[in-house]
Amino acid sequence: MALDLEEQEQLAELKTWWQQHGTLIVAVIAAVAIAFAGWQGWRWHQASQAAQAGGLFDALARGAQSGDAKAVRDAAGSLIESYPRTLYASMGALAAARFHFDRNDLQSAKAQLQWVLESSPHEDFRDLARLRLAAVLLDEKQHDEALKLLEAPHAAAYEAHYAALRGDLLVAKKQTADARAAYQLALEKSDRRDGAFRDSVRMRLEALGG
Repeated sequence: MALDLEEQEQLAELKTWWQQHGTLIVAVIAAVAIAFAGWQGWRWHQASQAAQAGGLFDALARGAQSGDAKAVRDAAGSLIESYPRTLYASMGALAAARFHFDRNDLQSAKAQLQWVLESSPHEDFRDLARLRLAAVLLDEKQHDEALKLLEAPHAAAYEAHYAALRGDLLVAKKQTADARAAYQLALEKSDRRDGAFRDSVRMRLEALGG
């Protein structure tokens, strides 16, 4: 069917516009397609990383439950080396530290906690690792080093536990008045729903004479 004059003009304008901008449009479409493919590939990579890290964490948890120190070491080492940015790596290191601490292997416990403190991308885990590392140092009678560790900034959610551990360290240093103040702060900052923690702090405070 023949085109009328107006349609012919519109078609000519379209052809001219396409000649001017067609290359750019194709390039934009190609760039969007590549970006989308890259994003999909990144999502797949992230999902694959998480799945593999999750498998290693499960192996670590099974090893800890069965008392298999080699399985715990192997899984924790693989998580730290291959998937350090995942949540599983930080959780695995903390779990491995607890496993080693319970077996009086303080050096291994400290190594795992130090990794979390220095390398975990998650601030919450770093705060928790600092608290646990200070507790290990208390066990090793490295009181001043532990107290210095507890001076670092940390989330308000941990303030009560930091204060309570500070009190324990000050008791060990025979600084009774300062220890009492630390325990009182722990009670002030603690969640009133956490009855077990509050009762524990009260007992320690009463042992110092209130």
